[in-house]
Amino acid sequence: MRKLFVSLYLYIIISLFLLSGTMEKLWPHKEGADALMLGAEFSQSLLLLSKSDNGILQLKNHFSAQEIALSDIAFLPHQETKLNNDLPILLFDTKDRAVWYIKLQENKLLKIGPISVVAPVYDSSWPYLIILVFIGLPIGLWSYFVWRDFERLRSMCENMNVPEDMNLGPGIHSILLPITDTLAAMQERIKRLLNSQKELTSSVSHEFRTPLARLKFAIAMMDYKGLNERSQKYINGMNYDIVELESLVTEMLNFAKMDRETPVLNIESVDLAELADNLIEKLSFNAHCAIRLISDDELLYDCDSHFLTRSIQNLIGNAVKYADKLVQVTLVSAQGKVLIKIEDDGPGIEESEWENVFKPFTRLDKSRDKKTGSFGLGLAIVSKIIQWHKGKCYLETAPLGGACFVIELPNISN
Repeated sequence: MRKLFVSLYLYIIISLFLLSGTMEKLWPHKEGADALMLGAEFSQSLLLLSKSDNGILQLKNHFSAQEIALSDIAFLPHQETKLNNDLPILLFDTKDRAVWYIKLQENKLLKIGPISVVAPVYDSSWPYLIILVFIGLPIGLWSYFVWRDFERLRSMCENMNVPEDMNLGPGIHSILLPITDTLAAMQERIKRLLNSQKELTSSVSHEFRTPLARLKFAIAMMDYKGLNERSQKYINGMNYDIVELESLVTEMLNFAKMDRETPVLNIESVDLAELADNLIEKLSFNAHCAIRLISDDELLYDCDSHFLTRSIQNLIGNAVKYADKLVQVTLVSAQGKVLIKIEDDGPGIEESEWENVFKPFTRLDKSRDKKTGSFGLGLAIVSKIIQWHKGKCYLETAPLGGACFVIELPNISN
């Protein structure tokens, strides 16, 4: 980046020097040459020339000099004093032309001029046009190419699902070469980190499942006939823990895969009202509370129905766990957005925890604890799916008194 902006700075400075010299040659500043005529030295030269032999004749030939009577001109007192001291007087007429008066005799004056001292007027737009062409146009082109390459980099970064998607080949080079080199090095580091994470996740899951399988086999081979009621209770608890650990490993693998790369979404037009109604009908069989849907008859939206169904089902199932009597699902379309609200009348979530609930392995201490069978990955998966759809998931105050999860999706297609 330093090399990039140093080159621009040097171009501007060198161009200004070259253009200033060129414009001075093409449009010289002539006021300086004429201003010398108004100086004391020029006035003294006129005075000396007028006192010399044939000097008055030369002045008459070159500067339209003429002899006039002293009484023809009304001088101010200080000007009369200068004339009496044999000093020239410089005045300007109504057209801003210079006129010198030199006293010759008692009643005679030598009038030299008028002489125009106004600099020639040139069209002042040409220098600005030259600056625009030789400085503004190249800088504009330079800025355009920088903006174009930055836009391509931004688009690549936004649409990158996996590091391999970022193609930093010959398409982006020139002035952004230092940046692309840095991004290419970063791309390699990210690939190594993701591969390490993938290997670690696979190794951990394998190391978990191997002893779990041995425990399941050992419990299955036990002779239950000699066990009393207390021992049987411990065995059942062990079986429950094994099932829980297997579920944890499965969820960890699913989340690691979703966090590592974005799948190719199968975007199609889906009726969200019908989708939510089918989910409510499915989840109502084993629910201890009522599940109510508030929506229009039809609400079409372009999305991946598989993943969006999974996220809504996760939120509804989560609400059913903590609701007392009612879970309410609301579908709203307004201002180019679709809002899916899932709320319950349970104990709710404190506002200070709203930002933390979507983080992986987050479990709240009071009402929503391990007894519910959650590992703290469900909401993180929901958030990830909604991000794939360029939306967001958050909480807000629930009219029913419990928690209210909101899925906000942009660009409604209906």
